[in-house]
This record gives sequence, C-alpha cells and structure tokens, in this order.
Amino acid sequence: MSSANVPDRRSLALAVLCAAACAVLVTALSFDNQATAAAAKLAASSAFVLTAISAGALASGYGSVVLAGLVLSWFGDAFLIGTSQRWFLLGLASFLLAHIAYVTAFVNLGVARRWILTAFLPVLAIATGVLLWLQPHVPPELIWPVRFYTAVISLMVVTAFGTLGAGATPLIVAGACMFYLSDLSVAALRFTEPSFPTYVLGLPLYYGAQICLALSVAASSSRDPSKARRQSGPPGSR
Repeated sequence: MSSANVPDRRSLALAVLCAAACAVLVTALSFDNQATAAAAKLAASSAFVLTAISAGALASGYGSVVLAGLVLSWFGDAFLIGTSQRWFLLGLASFLLAHIAYVTAFVNLGVARRWILTAFLPVLAIATGVLLWLQPHVPPELIWPVRFYTAVISLMVVTAFGTLGAGATPLIVAGACMFYLSDLSVAALRFTEPSFPTYVLGLPLYYGAQICLALSVAASSSRDPSKARRQSGPPGSR
C-alpha cells in the first residue's frame, strides 16, 4: 500500500477520539446517565464523519458515497437518542439509507461476482435465523420494516465481500461484518429485553465498523474508478 493510501495522523487521531467517546457512552449508559450518554454518542458519531473527511472522502466518488452513509448514520444515532417508536422508525430509516449508500459505494468500487455468490448463502442463512429469532418479539407493525432492513444490511455484507474478492481493502469487510453484529445487538436490546446489556458489545462494534469504513476511503483511493477518470482526463488533455 502506498503512502498516499495510508490514513494520516489526523484521521487516526479522530478515530481514537471516536473510540474514547464510545467508551464514555458505554460507561454513561451503565450508570443510566442519559445526558452524558447523548453527548458522548453525538461526539463519537461526529468523530467518524470527520475521520472520513480527513481521510479524503471528498476527493473521490467512493469516498463521497461512504461519507453520505456516515452522515446518514449520524442522523440515525441522533434519532435513536429518543425512546419512542416514532424516533426508532426515523433511526431505522436513516440507517437503511446509510446501508444503501454503502452498497452503492461498494458496487461502484468494484466487486467480484464469485465472491458475492459465495457469501450469499451463509449471509442468507444468518439473516433467516435472525428474523426467525426476532419474529415473536417484534410488534406486528414493525415486522416488514425489520425484514426489509435485515435484507438491505445483508446485501451490504455480501457486496462488501465482493469488494474483497476484487482486491479492495479488508477494512470494508471488517466494517460491514461489525455493523451487522452491532445491529443484532440493537435488535436484541430493543425487542427481546435481555438481562445482559448488549450495548456493552454492540456499541464498540458499531463505532469500530464506522471507523473501518471511514478509513477505507484512504485505503481505496487508488482503486476508485471515478478518481481514475478524473486523473486521466478527457482524450487529448494534458
């Protein structure tokens, strides 16, 4: 990997800031300090958006679409600070759009069809198991939104594996898989009321996922088709 594709110190510092804010968030939730938790949540989410910008998101098509997904995730986090079903649905819609943005970014970056087909069946099996597990606990009016969301995030994981097969950075697969696991944590906490506070694992996985995707911008800059087109310029240009 060339030095141009390695995140700079500012990007890494912002990633560390995100991790620190996530630690404060988990601690605040453990002590039921909702005001501190809300502030820490928005700080951590702002940090992953700034990480992507610092890593060069605005300089490439891939980076711009990933940044859009991160911004949509920021809004999803803000909406989920609320506790009503309305805020939950707004958060679900924001994250749904974020996952669609990530799928678009991965496909535009380049995917290997064989890797997509290989990943499809295992991910489908996991998604089916998750939906069967959740079905007795999900309110009837949320069954189809949850099913659709599960389908989209499963597609994100599958296309992430496709980018790996095409030679992209493993950060993309790491981010997609951690995001998937963190969403299982959210679903468990929201619908099944477990005795264990799943956010203790789910929140670090979520913020780790977003940081991986943010840093993938720098690691993927040399592969971005849109950037390559801009660098080559039109025929006859210098």
